[in-house]
Amino acid sequence: MPSGSSGRWHEPVMVPEVLRFLDPGPGKLVVDTTVGTGGHAEAILERGASLIGIDRDPLALELARERLSRYGDRCRLIQGNFRVLREILRGLGVDEVDGVLFDLGMSSFQLEDPARGFSFLKEGPLDMRMDPTQHLTAYEIVNRWPEREIARILREYGEERYARRIARAIVRARPIGTTVELAELVARCYPPGRHRIHPATRTFQALRIAVNDELSALREGLLAAIRSLRPGGVVVAISFHSLEDRIVKRTFRQRWIADEVEILTKKPVTPAPEEVARNPRARSAKLRAARRLPPTRSPEKCSRSG
Repeated sequence: MPSGSSGRWHEPVMVPEVLRFLDPGPGKLVVDTTVGTGGHAEAILERGASLIGIDRDPLALELARERLSRYGDRCRLIQGNFRVLREILRGLGVDEVDGVLFDLGMSSFQLEDPARGFSFLKEGPLDMRMDPTQHLTAYEIVNRWPEREIARILREYGEERYARRIARAIVRARPIGTTVELAELVARCYPPGRHRIHPATRTFQALRIAVNDELSALREGLLAAIRSLRPGGVVVAISFHSLEDRIVKRTFRQRWIADEVEILTKKPVTPAPEEVARNPRARSAKLRAARRLPPTRSPEKCSRSG
């Protein structure tokens, strides 16, 4: 079992809500674009559907393969990036699917493994790669990128109010080698006092997003998912911060204006209080869903989009 799994499966969020919108069953094919350790996938397969699971992280796929092996050929697992979903499906000989799921949260086994460098609470290298074969790491950004570019990603991807101050401190302190070293530096950039979240939270989020090009991948992946659905198929996206949720909301609305989808969630669905009490990680989750429409376009929607 990969280091950092601690012998536990990652607990998926909002499983009943995911099942309600996707409505998986025998004869249906669902894509889990972020299969992780297989929690949502297992629930979907239990309903009798077939599943294609995709993940950038080979360690996550190893855990998922172990967990889902009993479903045999109803489950296919592929290492890849959901931004090229259409190419992945074509490579499997699949033209259309009945549902697509995006769970955009971090897996607990990734956060718990210090060697991955995702957590500011544990000493580890500045890595943060979902796919360990890619070149760019957080170390590269922190130690080699210009101050102005670091400030930009902290501001845009972390919504960090002290972005310029932190970027300046990073450049002055180079080289910075570990997660804890960086977290302590960021904390010193904050004014004294108690803070609602750890001062390094937004910096680490911004670096992770930049390393993995997460926001561009999400935009491309959502469009690919919608265009991979057969009419009546549903795409479900669970986001965990405002940047992701904004992209999901905007993409669904744009495709609604183009008469490609019907939006099933006027407002994001949030976890039940019982789930948040059991799994605090779920507290920031927001779920949005949209259904693929037949390829027609109404005059009313055309005038609205203008």
